[in-house]
Amino acid sequence: MAVRPDMRNVAIVAHVDHGKTTLVDAMLWQSGVFSDHDTVEKTGERVMDSGDLEREKGITILAKNTAVHYRGPAASALGLEDGVVINVIDTPGHADFGGEVERGLSMVDGVVLLVDASEGPLPQTRFVLRKALAANLPVVVVVNKVDRPDSRISEVVSETTDLLLSLAQDLDDEGGEVDLDALLDVPVVYASAKAGKSSLNQPEDGGLPDSDLQPLFETILNRIPGPSYDPEAPLQAHVTNLDASPFLGRLALLRIHNGTLKKGQTVQWVKQDGSTANVRISELLVTEGLDRVPATEAHAGEIVAVAGIEDITIGESLVDPEDPRPLPLIQVDDPAISMTIGINTSPMAGRVKGAKVTARQVKDRLDRELIGNVSLKVLPTSRPDAWEVQGRGELALAILVEQMRREGFELTVGKPQVVTKMIDGKKYEPMERMTIDIPEEHLGAVTQLMAARKGRMETMANHGTGWIRLEFVVPARGLIGFRTAFLTETRGTGIAASIAAGHEPWQGEIVRRLTGSLVSDRPGQATPYAMTQLQERGSFIIQPGSEVYEGQVVGENPRGEDMDVNICREKKQTNMRSATAEQFENLTPPRRLTLEESLEFAADDECVEVTPEDIRVRKVVLESQERFKIAARLRRENKA
Repeated sequence: MAVRPDMRNVAIVAHVDHGKTTLVDAMLWQSGVFSDHDTVEKTGERVMDSGDLEREKGITILAKNTAVHYRGPAASALGLEDGVVINVIDTPGHADFGGEVERGLSMVDGVVLLVDASEGPLPQTRFVLRKALAANLPVVVVVNKVDRPDSRISEVVSETTDLLLSLAQDLDDEGGEVDLDALLDVPVVYASAKAGKSSLNQPEDGGLPDSDLQPLFETILNRIPGPSYDPEAPLQAHVTNLDASPFLGRLALLRIHNGTLKKGQTVQWVKQDGSTANVRISELLVTEGLDRVPATEAHAGEIVAVAGIEDITIGESLVDPEDPRPLPLIQVDDPAISMTIGINTSPMAGRVKGAKVTARQVKDRLDRELIGNVSLKVLPTSRPDAWEVQGRGELALAILVEQMRREGFELTVGKPQVVTKMIDGKKYEPMERMTIDIPEEHLGAVTQLMAARKGRMETMANHGTGWIRLEFVVPARGLIGFRTAFLTETRGTGIAASIAAGHEPWQGEIVRRLTGSLVSDRPGQATPYAMTQLQERGSFIIQPGSEVYEGQVVGENPRGEDMDVNICREKKQTNMRSATAEQFENLTPPRRLTLEESLEFAADDECVEVTPEDIRVRKVVLESQERFKIAARLRRENKA
């Protein structure tokens, strides 16, 4: 096998909010990608998070690639006066978007693992490390945020080394081939991505490194090999991502494993079902910084974009028509959570001008999502206007619904459910490994909260800083609606994250919500007078003056049963004057629910109505008499 010394393909991986995107921004700035006259939002801060949702939520959702040219001592030592091209893949840190991580790892020859100098290794750290080690990718550890006042650099390095060896041992026990000697010699770089500083020497806790990012660039060049290829092999290119251009149409982003790809070349396209077709490469683009520029040819090891293949999708291959050798499809973990997405069936459907309300429009949009999202599945249901959508987690599915809402769709979204499987005649359910960091005073409340969700405590560690780290194994369905209760119990101070932990036998019934719902018993407009009279019965999730319909959930009942209420009642007018008749009465401000909070709040017999303008929680069966008959029938069946 030959190796290209003038190129490195690297993925930046870490747990959510450990600084991946900030580090990529600093690498772009210090490699001279941006000139002084470039207009970059917030002077380049998180420029890789290009989507509106990514900027709003502060997380990376889609894996993206960029390229930087580095000219330094290591490049000169290799005799490369023009420098080395470093293709950098910025991957998501949230476990729900693990399909993006797996896709990113299929494009690279090594990983840069970021670990927060205070928080240390967390669940997603374990997830991405296991994937990298299973693929025999070399690792460079970067301890980021070393300038945090609560940093504990030595302990975090020790924890990361222990994690590396533990994962290597697990893979070795499963029959994998892991080089333990290489893991013992993993390089560690100390960095502050926000300040654009790095060092190979460990600074004091809370101190800044003594150099720019050159030590990091040098370590990448010295420790991560260039792309290897077989000079005798024919063309083999793997589609790892998709994009679109207003001028060129669909773009396929691919990694060339062997051979050469040229503009205007005719290649064989091997599809997911095994069928083939000869296609012509109408345009070939390579990445420079954040831009794609035309090229006439690209060689093994490069990450390029091609146009001219309308229906190509992720995981497929482009090969030599004379000697076709297709590459294997990208494999991702099975989905754990599902929800039903269908057309809006509420009495207010179609009120928004220009909204997309038909079943055909919804199905076409879900089919388009399948093209670029390898971890998603769409299955039919008993209804022709609704589909079961399966994904990694609740957040990933909520992001999809929010994107569709912003595109003008009206939807009815069912409560998230767990995806089970039958093994040897027994029902198994997906489990999650959850790591929780909380102040010491909330230990009892959080332990009780997890016990109610069938959580099993694995470890507990006290670092002596007033904070405790707990690790639980809990059913995935126990985490539906967990976030709101957790933040309430910890007064917003707790930090929780989880990753998939395989399947275990069904853990038994879990009581999801102890409160009931306040349900409107008629259509109309919610009046401040009615809400003031009813606020002793519970709290509201709609604003005064909102239009409601029968079966819409308007609030939360502290008791465990639902209550039908007349929220449209108006104050009777009289011609009698009284000193106290017109007194001002205070109304407690209603709680406004986001889409994620609405999905968590909804009970088993409820769903969420999503429109471009409003998000409402409603009963699946709107008529109160029908709901009463269904409840009575269920009680009779339970007695029998």
